[in-house]
Amino acid sequence: MSKSLYIAEKPSVAREFAKALNINGKSYDGYMESETSVVTWCVGHLVTMSYPEAYDPALRRWSLDTLPFIPKEFKYEVIDSVKKQFDIVSCLLNRTDVDTIYVCTDSGREGEYIYRLVDQMAGVKGKQKKRVWIDSQTEEEIKRGIREAKDISAYDNLAASAYLRAKEDYLMGINFSRLLTLKYGPSVSSFMKTKRTVLSVGRVMTCVLGMVVRREREIRAFVKTPFYRVLAKLDVQGREIEAEWRAVEGSRFFGTPALYKENGFKKEEDAKALIAGLMAEPPRAMMIEELAKKKEKKNPPLLFNLAELQNECSRLFKLSPDETLKVVQELYEKKLVTYPRTDARVLSTAVAKEIYKNISGLRGFAPVSDFAKEVLEMGSYKNIAKTRYVNDKQITDHYAIVPTGQGLGALKSVSRMGFSVYTVIAKRFLSIFYPAAEYQKINLTVTKDKEHFFVSFKVLLSEGYLKVAGKPADKSKEGEENEKIDKGFLELLKTLKKGISLPIKELYIKEGETTPPKRYNSGSMILAMENAGQLIEDEELRAMIKGSGIGTSATRAEILKKLVTIKYLALNKKTQIITPTKLGEMVYDVVDSSLRALLNPELTASWEKGLNYVAEGTITPKEYMEKLDNFVSVRTEYVKRLNNQWMLREKYEAISENYIKN
Repeated sequence: MSKSLYIAEKPSVAREFAKALNINGKSYDGYMESETSVVTWCVGHLVTMSYPEAYDPALRRWSLDTLPFIPKEFKYEVIDSVKKQFDIVSCLLNRTDVDTIYVCTDSGREGEYIYRLVDQMAGVKGKQKKRVWIDSQTEEEIKRGIREAKDISAYDNLAASAYLRAKEDYLMGINFSRLLTLKYGPSVSSFMKTKRTVLSVGRVMTCVLGMVVRREREIRAFVKTPFYRVLAKLDVQGREIEAEWRAVEGSRFFGTPALYKENGFKKEEDAKALIAGLMAEPPRAMMIEELAKKKEKKNPPLLFNLAELQNECSRLFKLSPDETLKVVQELYEKKLVTYPRTDARVLSTAVAKEIYKNISGLRGFAPVSDFAKEVLEMGSYKNIAKTRYVNDKQITDHYAIVPTGQGLGALKSVSRMGFSVYTVIAKRFLSIFYPAAEYQKINLTVTKDKEHFFVSFKVLLSEGYLKVAGKPADKSKEGEENEKIDKGFLELLKTLKKGISLPIKELYIKEGETTPPKRYNSGSMILAMENAGQLIEDEELRAMIKGSGIGTSATRAEILKKLVTIKYLALNKKTQIITPTKLGEMVYDVVDSSLRALLNPELTASWEKGLNYVAEGTITPKEYMEKLDNFVSVRTEYVKRLNNQWMLREKYEAISENYIKN
């Protein structure tokens, strides 16, 4: 009797498949089997790319003479630590009674790569192979995925892009790390007084290092500039408002070099001169020149993708991106949320049709139970497909991270942090079914002697989705609207009319100073990686790589973690602030002096875009590989000819001054 084989990425997922399929067979070492089915699993990667010495033992020794190293045919090998499971899986894949293989590894580029390598090494022939593509691990979704499984050939382009991504990281990592270590490692070791220094570089991680170092140097180079703002306290029927002067057309300071931007002065004496001029002539009052009243709506934000969730968890819980991924992966494996490694922030049309099921399930989750009931009563979910929260064109592999509404019993076994993260996801999800928050805005312009003062008020009238999401924290930044006024004062402001005079209680100067750029925290770093295209000045290139950042949702946390592990970056666990280390800055200067292109987001993002083109079938793997080979070869030969090691000593010394302990 012929059997079907189901291969998952890890044992826990395999068990969920067995459960969904009612496979009540016997358990063996590394697999489960019934009369009709076999379920087995990988344990992550079972196969990896071979090191250069597998091609030639002489390549174990690092030498400039053997670079660039670009194999015509790449070699792969089974990872020693998981060889036992590979042998089990390989045997099962090739069993004569297995006629159909269901590939159930994670539905993404990396999951595809994991299986294809195993298939390649096991030499699987003559079997029907079907790809199961799912968005959650609920029983319903697993059954749908198996029912709708496509022939694996439908994912050949995705597999090709996965192979190329690995080859790209391998060639750049092997060649450029060896190259820079041999060329510049001795000078770094000499300066650091270490025995040997290996310089690790890579397509993505070096670019991220560059972003952090550049930001740190901007902060160091920043010089605070004081400025002086002029403010007026005005009387409104016994209540006080504060308006700020700006140099608009008609002002005697308009367009003069005395200004710091439009709302302040470079020198205090100019601010004093403005006040003196305004107070010299009566009346001690300002006239309302303009009064604008309007209502403003704020829609619920888009749903979480992994980057946005990592940023939010960094902000709320001081979790690193790696920690957030672990938490949400656990929620996924317990059927609580949909697939986490996604870049999309919207739902698909198909999911939108069944979304009431997700909402209904949340009635059993106490922190949002009332909201879920209210959404069902309102019926707002029925029209969700017509909103910006549903868009098939913005989805590549998976839709946004949302609660499945199932598996709530598993919440008892998740960590306190897991519970908190699930709550955040559930609230963001339910908020899209609520109306926009509504604000009343009042903008006042008052004048005296052709000088204009401005004040804005913004009051929440209807909380809308904020009922679920919670009101945003008060930012209280300069120039922002005053949201703290009471409804009574709002009604008083509404009575004001153009031409009314408001008595001046006080004119005064408020000193401020410019602030340096903020350091990245782990969350903002992930977002910066996702939106790397924004760092690109060339408009045409920026448009070309739109949607492709640095790395992928599946790899960004891992890259950041690696940079911290190899001590190129330092991560403050309490604040999640990221800073470069002394060694990290030295490596930056080495790369800047030799392989500068690796530091540019343009390059990294365009490579990622190229991989997407391969996955889409727009370009062939051969075309991509030719460009990659040329890139590695040309730059390797260029660096080999350089003789600039001596120039870096001065840079190392300059860096060191920033790391001298008091």
